[in-house]
Parts: sequence; structure tokens; C-alpha cells
Amino acid sequence: MSYLTQKTIQQPVSFKGVALHSGKIVNICIKPAIPNHGVVFKRIDLDKNNLVYPNFMNVTNTSLNTTIENEFGVKVSTIEHLMGALFGLGIDNALIEINNDEVPILDGSAKEFIKKILCSGYDVSDKPIKIVKIKKKVEYSDGERFITIEPSTLSLNIDFELKYNNQIIGNQRNKVKVYEDELSDVYNSRTFCLYEDIELIKKNGLAKGGSLENAIVVKDNEILNDNGLRNDKEFVNHKILDCIGDLYTSGFRIIANVKCSQGGHYLTNQLLRKTFRDEKNYSILEIKERNLPHTLINKTLLKSIA
Repeated sequence: MSYLTQKTIQQPVSFKGVALHSGKIVNICIKPAIPNHGVVFKRIDLDKNNLVYPNFMNVTNTSLNTTIENEFGVKVSTIEHLMGALFGLGIDNALIEINNDEVPILDGSAKEFIKKILCSGYDVSDKPIKIVKIKKKVEYSDGERFITIEPSTLSLNIDFELKYNNQIIGNQRNKVKVYEDELSDVYNSRTFCLYEDIELIKKNGLAKGGSLENAIVVKDNEILNDNGLRNDKEFVNHKILDCIGDLYTSGFRIIANVKCSQGGHYLTNQLLRKTFRDEKNYSILEIKERNLPHTLINKTLLKSIA
């Protein structure tokens, strides 16, 4: 299989589950799409104006999830784990039909998305992929929190740091090479929260579908989930998963070094907005060469995540 040409899935893939924030049961179906179609969401519960494009300029909410919205006010929220799965598997084109306004949370990670997509297989076209190559360093900060993006040779490297005033989460940091490292820990890592924050989150109308089945809950020095953590750095690894998914709202895979401290959906979105505001910061390249040192898709993921 060529890793330098555009890919879609071979067969439709369906999921059903609870939405983390609305608590509604949602069905989605990921369908194959033609080259240069991109990733597009379609709200099949609506008869018109129902296409929503996962572009960073269409992001209208970043509070505990990433929400996209079209010009008619039609929304799809909590897209980040699915977008991260599509990025990691090198899926360039897909139509995602959804019958509500929020992607189901499943187990709180990207694991189930990746398993089923892998079972579908790939349909590989002869159209070359496109990538975003960062040309200049761009920074965005919010108090002590910051995120930067700067040029890389032929890789996407993410260096992420968490700082929590909790002895279980504490300060965690991980660095990954997205196109080269074995990333099953990242894609298997679940969303998380502190027990003391749950009441406020629910008072704000969020996390109605949250449970120990789809989130890690930390109370003081204890993890309330029966089986504990899936990996030693599950907290920061989940943040890296979110970051990968949010970076895919650029429309293409990215060649860059990204460094983030205490960030999340808001910082990543603001960084993308600032980066793409000036054409001196980036270029969009069509890859036709056949001698790249690696694949722009994490091949090891294909055998490790299932």
C-alpha cells in the first residue's frame, strides 16, 4: 500500500453509544469518500444545511470538548477522539453521518474507533496526499499555559506537559513522534476528571453521559475506576490524543514540532488560528516523492492498537 496517496475506508463503519455531555444515545456511520473530499460530518437528523466541516475556523466551543458549527448554526461536538483516530490511521477522506449533535464517547479514548476502522480496511487512491509544513515558529499563551509550533524536517513531534494539584495526576510529561512511534498508549488513553469537579461540570449542563465506563475519575489519592490506569502516563497521553485530533482541523497532516504546557482544546485552536492567519507561517504541499524516510502515517499503529 502506498502511504503517499490519499486513503479512505473500504467499508462503512458504524458506532452507537452515549454522548459524554448531552447523555443522548447517538449513532454514527463513517463512509468511504472520494479523493480530495476531506473529512466531513453530515447531520442526518436534519433535512438541509446539514454538512459541518471540521475546520479550526468552524470551532465554536472548546470547553471540555471541541465543537464545530456551520454557518446555519448546525453543530457537531466532541469530535476530537474520532479526528485523532482518522489522523493516526492516515484517513484523508470520509463522510461521517451522525444522527445527533455529539459524537459518542464510547470508552473515552480512540481505541474503539481505531479497531473498527482497521477492520474495514483501506481504499487507496492514486491521488497524492497534501501536508501542512510549518515554516516559522508561532506561539500562543494564556497566563502560565502555552503552546508553540515550529518547523520540523519530516515529522510531527508533540511535547506535552500536564500540571495538576493532585498527587495522582501531578506533573506529567510525554514526547511522541506521531508518524514514527508506537502510539497505542496514546490512542488507548481515556478522558479524565477530578471527582470534586463533577458537580460543577454537571451544573453547567455537561457530562450528562459521563461514567466510570468512559472516563477516569480521580478522588484525592485514589482512582475510582476498578481496573486503574491503562498506562503510566494515561493522563498526559489523553491530552496528546486530544491535541492530535484538534490539529487535524487544519485539514491535513502536519509537519511540525509542537510543544504545550497545561493546554487543551482552546490553546490548540487559538494556535491554529494564529498560524494560518499569515501565509509566511506555513505552506501546503502536495507530496509526490516516493523516497520519504518515513510514511506520514504511523504504520506501527496498525498492528499494535487492535
